[in-house]
Amino acid sequence: MTQDSAASLLPDVVRRVGRLEVRARYVVEGFLSGLHRSPYFGQSLEFREHRQYTRGDDLRHVDWKVWARQDRLYVKQYEEDTNLRALMLVDQSASMAYGEGPLSKHEYAATLASALAYLLLRQNDAVGCMTFADGVVGLAPPRSSKRRLTAIADLLRAEPAGQVSDIGGAATAAAAQIPRRGMVVLISDLFADPAGLDRGLRQLHLKGHDLVVLQLLDDDELDFPFNRASRFEGLESNKHLACNPRALKANYLQAMERFLNETRRICLANRADYQLVRTSSSFDAVLTALLSRRQLRSRSRDRASPPTGAPS
Repeated sequence: MTQDSAASLLPDVVRRVGRLEVRARYVVEGFLSGLHRSPYFGQSLEFREHRQYTRGDDLRHVDWKVWARQDRLYVKQYEEDTNLRALMLVDQSASMAYGEGPLSKHEYAATLASALAYLLLRQNDAVGCMTFADGVVGLAPPRSSKRRLTAIADLLRAEPAGQVSDIGGAATAAAAQIPRRGMVVLISDLFADPAGLDRGLRQLHLKGHDLVVLQLLDDDELDFPFNRASRFEGLESNKHLACNPRALKANYLQAMERFLNETRRICLANRADYQLVRTSSSFDAVLTALLSRRQLRSRSRDRASPPTGAPS
């Protein structure tokens, strides 16, 4: 991607694009314009096992890696010739309203979720969206129709509510929307009970879902740049604190690092693909990091998994 095209995907530029579904297309088309081919995000066919090649089998299904190792032809068999089902699980609790940059966490999450949905819809995958706070706020069940992007954008336009995040409850509701193996993308600041996050991710992982966790935080929350006497007010409570922030900075940053480390640990324990995202990040940088990492994980799984049903 050229320097000019990369700059066009910075938050302050993207914000100028009006309707959310148009913004999603702008981000994705700008991102893909810098690539030679569309990146891997999900996979449309769900692999089950290998069987020995017989005359008349489609050569597109031959596993050439197995042939290279064993000098025998095997074809891949699939559970269903159907597309991936994915669900964007987006936090709309009150803390997501914070933002001192061009986009608040809520606006950035809505743009990122819409862009990922559009990217999947381009692959003819079924995509849906669920927004949540202390319960489910809105739902657009997974569909592969191109019109699904409008329904998803309509959900994400709603302003954050005044409740805390119940990620465990949202995960239970998400699992009901994808009864068989699929993908769940959680976008949240994760300012919630860690036990609820752990419980929710574990439930989805045990059902076989591919998990992506994008923890979205404002630069202020990560860097604590405040220098003057300030009054800090809670977005999800009535609590406030008047203080000299310079006296708190070291302890705050230590507490934030502990919080991030615990979040990473929970995601790793539940086989979730974790990424920390700043709201100042260019959208192409976020998408590149996510999709590149998923390509590497896919290749690692291919190398590590022996063919099912093929002799060693």
